[in-house]
Amino acid sequence: MVTWEEVDRLIDHLLPQFRREFTAMVMITRGGIVPGGLLADAMDITHVLTAAVNFPAQIANSAAQLMAWPDFLQFPADELLRGRPALIVDDVWGSGRTITAVKNRVSAAGGFPETCVLHYNPYRNLFGSVRPDYYAAVTDAFTIYPWEVGRGGDAVLLSDPGL
Repeated sequence: MVTWEEVDRLIDHLLPQFRREFTAMVMITRGGIVPGGLLADAMDITHVLTAAVNFPAQIANSAAQLMAWPDFLQFPADELLRGRPALIVDDVWGSGRTITAVKNRVSAAGGFPETCVLHYNPYRNLFGSVRPDYYAAVTDAFTIYPWEVGRGGDAVLLSDPGL
């Protein structure tokens, strides 16, 4: 479980890493909304957009499931991205499928995307040596952020002291 103080430290660790000025940010829902908002405020980015991506969950075998095409439930119009350096933000890079799909779509729209996460999990990464352009920490743990506590699957864990 990550505390708000740890989130502050992670954001502070990210800020000096950025090698360019971004004129747009694409926050991946839902995980990227809070860290994206904190970064947008700290970096004075006002052109803030969201992307919602879904991968089919019910495919017969797991290999086919990993190769499934993403379903973009929501995505900014190309003209909002064209010609803009865009920071793509999510909370964690696990397999990397979602953030990579968003990065590729921003690039196809004519934007110049770079990826950013609070936590990078190289052990689940499906993209070989490809990793986030910016990340604050490396982990192999299941991460629960303070804005998720008591609101998702962890509610059962937090309420049952026997687990």
